[in-house]
Amino acid sequence: MSPTKTPAETLDVDGHEVRVTSPDRVVFPEPGLTKLDLVRYYLSVADGALRGAGGRPMVLKRFAKGLGQEPFFQKRVPDNHPAFVDTATLHYASGTSAEETVLRDAAGLAWVVNLGCLDLNPHPVRAEDLDHPDELRVDLDPMPGVDWAQIVDVAFIAREVLEDHGLVGWPKTSGSRGLHILVRIRPEWGFADVRLAAETLAREVENRAPGLATARWWKEERGESVFVDFNQNAKDRTVASAYSIRPLPDARVSTPLTWDEVRDRRPEAFTVLTVPERFASLGDPHAGIDDAAGSLEGLLALATEMGPTEKPPRGSDGSGRRASTMPLIEVARTKTKPEALEALETWRQRHPESAAQLHPADVLVDGMRGSSSLWYRVRVNLQHVPEEERPAQEKLIADYDPWAGRS
Repeated sequence: MSPTKTPAETLDVDGHEVRVTSPDRVVFPEPGLTKLDLVRYYLSVADGALRGAGGRPMVLKRFAKGLGQEPFFQKRVPDNHPAFVDTATLHYASGTSAEETVLRDAAGLAWVVNLGCLDLNPHPVRAEDLDHPDELRVDLDPMPGVDWAQIVDVAFIAREVLEDHGLVGWPKTSGSRGLHILVRIRPEWGFADVRLAAETLAREVENRAPGLATARWWKEERGESVFVDFNQNAKDRTVASAYSIRPLPDARVSTPLTWDEVRDRRPEAFTVLTVPERFASLGDPHAGIDDAAGSLEGLLALATEMGPTEKPPRGSDGSGRRASTMPLIEVARTKTKPEALEALETWRQRHPESAAQLHPADVLVDGMRGSSSLWYRVRVNLQHVPEEERPAQEKLIADYDPWAGRS
């Protein structure tokens, strides 16, 4: 979203004036979508988008410099926010707090898009009760090499586990490669219990689908499986909510589905250009989600029955840090993903024989949350390289410090 001289345009959104600066600025070059196009998209699906994000404190993920640059995460609501934008103060485990944005209406949606937000990232709580989540989030995150059919198989097993414990799952595309299943719950449990229930669900899905799904937290141990990411239910986590635009070249949308659609529809079919017509003709498949709040008692009882998870071994260097069971080496730490992929390619060229033996899931390029933006860590799991042929840990090809200059 680079500077432009296009005059601002003021919209009347349900009686509120929303000023859209640089309305003709092209945000998605491939489909030719402008900033004003994105505002109009959100207004066309406002009822569904607010069902997912409305009334919840949210982190503003702002692409101030366009899709080619990493976004920055803004917890605190801008000082000059309009009166129709509400706020709520969240307290974090670190001891910090932030007065965060709470959207209540379509005008609020238009306002955050004007700030450079593409996707909406709400917390799983309502502004009226910040200590008791009313949503459990099941994030099905496929490892490299996993196809859509495997993701779908895991989704139906997760649905089965939820139903066996008195809960209703509402599926949506993540807007990337995976699936989300949202579960409304009564706001009677704290974050620790909700996370425990989500972890228990993940463990049970893994038990019912060994090899297809995993609840292993450490990425190098997952193999080519679908990770049931229970940690998205931690207090400080947010996920892209329903009808969010994702920062992919085709302007893909995180789209609610019916269970009948899950097996046959693919994420790439749902974009800013296609979803408004679908919404106008079919309505919102998640329209009944708020009437389906259930209890966590069943999953928490299963947690007691399963017992605690096995603790990872600790290193022998005195740091107390976990010791991986896999032969990992770290390649680089970078500010951007293109830099990370470039560093990985440099490593491959240095070690072509080892690189040729890697499986898709052995290459770990992870977006890590810094103080206000993502940075990237590149690691390689050498489990499929014979021990005597494994390259040693070398000096990092790039060594970006996301905390440099910060106290």
